[in-house]
Amino acid sequence: MSAALRIDALRVYRLAVPMRLRFEHAAAARATADPIVVRLDALPPFGELSGYGEALARAYVTGETADTVADDVLQHFAPRLLELRAGGFAEALEFAESLPTFVDGRLVNAARCAVELALLDLAGKAFGRRLADASGWLDMKGFEPPGALAAARYSGIVVGRSRAKLSALLRAQRCYGLRDFKLKVAVDGWQERLSWAAFELGGAIARRRATLRVDANGGWTPFEAAAAIPILKQCGVESLEQPVPRAADACHVELMAAGSPDIIADESLLTVEDAERLIEADGVRVLNVRLAKNGGLLPSLRIAARAMAAGVDVQLGCLVGETSILTAAGLAFLELCPRARYVEGAFGRFLLRADVLRPPLTFGYGGRLAPRRAPGLGIRVDQGAIERLSITPGVVVRF
Repeated sequence: MSAALRIDALRVYRLAVPMRLRFEHAAAARATADPIVVRLDALPPFGELSGYGEALARAYVTGETADTVADDVLQHFAPRLLELRAGGFAEALEFAESLPTFVDGRLVNAARCAVELALLDLAGKAFGRRLADASGWLDMKGFEPPGALAAARYSGIVVGRSRAKLSALLRAQRCYGLRDFKLKVAVDGWQERLSWAAFELGGAIARRRATLRVDANGGWTPFEAAAAIPILKQCGVESLEQPVPRAADACHVELMAAGSPDIIADESLLTVEDAERLIEADGVRVLNVRLAKNGGLLPSLRIAARAMAAGVDVQLGCLVGETSILTAAGLAFLELCPRARYVEGAFGRFLLRADVLRPPLTFGYGGRLAPRRAPGLGIRVDQGAIERLSITPGVVVRF
């Protein structure tokens, strides 16, 4: 009988990673990324192994902050990890799926994501399994390698306060082979920037060699969203992400009936139950899955399965400032999910001035990125970089 995987120590790091661009949208603005990294160390006979997970907290999405995530990991998830006795990869998957989504009535998806990914990374290394090997255990038809990854192409971004800068950045991304682009709206100047982007991409959009979508981050009222529809359509916008706040998302049906571009649910989609509610209402055409927002890899795959069964598309989204740890987890999601209309993330050093992997994961020409072949997340973490980027010394819990 093989030895059981148990946890020796848990470490939590709060990072501050400078970004090359300042990002603004209807809900927030930031020039520094603030990921939380969890490291799990194993007891002998796996004592040389460590697993890493990551999450970012967005209070306007899940109600979590970096402080609450760190506290929840230490106070609520660490005691659960004491119970881990995994004799194989399947048992580790079962344990990971049992991790809570709510604690004391609060959603803790970001904390759950960081712990779940660290556990799966560690278990994969311990038992010589890749995360894509979870396909048989998941028992979800069609969720198996190569999934959507073979065809996946990461998206570009539309940024720039001046027309010259926006156009130059778009042309550079087009020259690098990117074809799907996203612009933030519901902020000052969005109409002007949208018209500039439409001018640059119009020919490629007409030839079906590029797509343009927009994201309001819930910044419009239903009336404002309806008023924007003619402008969006005139500019060739294919999809509209989270036009109104979660509390008003019942209006998605009316917006679609009024001719809206395909609506993508993002802030309205936090749990599997949200996916079922949105699908039942029939007001969205795409569900935006973000691992840190949705609680990790396993809940995100469950959401994707609900979408696939209902004929609703999936977008693999990201949170601005993710390091390559979450990029690797996103690759595992894509390798298992049968299809994805849009894919975000993997900007690596294009966006961050530092990363925690050696080398960082960044999409290549055409927005493509190959799967990881090593066990676990398939990553080599630079522990020194994590410690240099930490705003405080890592908190250690020994079991």
